[in-house]
This record gives sequence, structure tokens and C-alpha cells, in this order.
Amino acid sequence: MENKNQAKNSVSNFTNLLEFFHIVENLKKTKRTGWVHHEIKNPESISDHMHRMSILALLLNDDNLDKNKCVKMAVVHDLAEGIVGDITPNQGVTKEEKHRREMEAMQHICKELLENSLQSQEIFSLWQEYENGETMEAKFVKDLDKFEMILQAFEYEKSDKKDLSEFFESTRGKFNHPLVKSWVEELYLRRRETVTN
Repeated sequence: MENKNQAKNSVSNFTNLLEFFHIVENLKKTKRTGWVHHEIKNPESISDHMHRMSILALLLNDDNLDKNKCVKMAVVHDLAEGIVGDITPNQGVTKEEKHRREMEAMQHICKELLENSLQSQEIFSLWQEYENGETMEAKFVKDLDKFEMILQAFEYEKSDKKDLSEFFESTRGKFNHPLVKSWVEELYLRRRETVTN
């Protein structure tokens, strides 16, 4: 009896699952737009970014936050980009239009491909919470999103000998969680040391 209930609560159509798996593959293949525009030699994929964010979330040591939720949120926060791509502010797409496209993609993924299963409801709920940016967990993961980007910029400045200051300037003063703020300050310090050496 329990196995029947589990089957009802999961995706039963493998064709739909396979399409979902291919969307996730797109995240592995699609390079992050900002790095492509800056002609980085070997730009990270969307999936690379999401993965490191998830690892960073595992380092959370704050009893006021649900660490497991933060890790899961980091894993799914850019899932819609497997369909719509990595849309950045300088592409002329409004925030509202970007959100509309991503919402449509997530509804397709969760309601159609994943058949509105319990698992898909969790994925959609985590994505929506991140997008709303109102809970402490969502705010923390948004901090990780920005921090991972400037960490990657720092690494590309060293490997590709490029000035990626705009990434640091666009996020300056926009971090909230004490842990991430401490990482940001240390990163700024390391970056200044690298520039002066």
C-alpha cells in the first residue's frame, strides 16, 4: 500500500522526466552571460554557479536559519534558466518580463513535466520563496548568489588578467548576512592585495 502512495506522489511518466533531465543538462551546458560578454576564456556554466552556491550554503552556522532549506534553494534558484537562459540586466529585458518568463518556465517544469508531484511542489515553493526574497533563508541565498559571482570575478581577474570591477561595484553594500559580509570583506582585502602585488 505504501508503494502505491509513493508512486502517486512522484512523477510516473518517464518521457516527462527525460525532458526535465535535459533542461537540467542545459544548465550544465549554458555559460553564464556576464562572463561570455567579458570574453572569459573558460566561463562557468549556470550549473557550476548553482553548485558552488550549494556548497557555500553548507557552511552556514546560524541557528536562526534552516540550512537544509538554504542548500535546496541554492540548488533550484536558477532552474528556470535551463529553459529561458541566463538573462542579465544589460540585455534590455525588464525585471517584470524576466520574472514572467522564469515563472512560465517553472510552471512548465513543475506542473507539466513533473506532474505537480509533491517533489515538484517543493521545488516550485523553494524557487518562489527565493524569488520573493522575503524570508531569512531567501535573503541569505540571495547573498550567496552575489558573493559567488564576485568570488568568480576575483578568480577570473587572476586567471584571465581582466578588470571585472563592475561586478564588485554592482554588489557593493548589498550584502546582509553577517557570515557572507565577513567573506565579502575578506575577498575585497585579498583583491586589493592582488592588485598591489
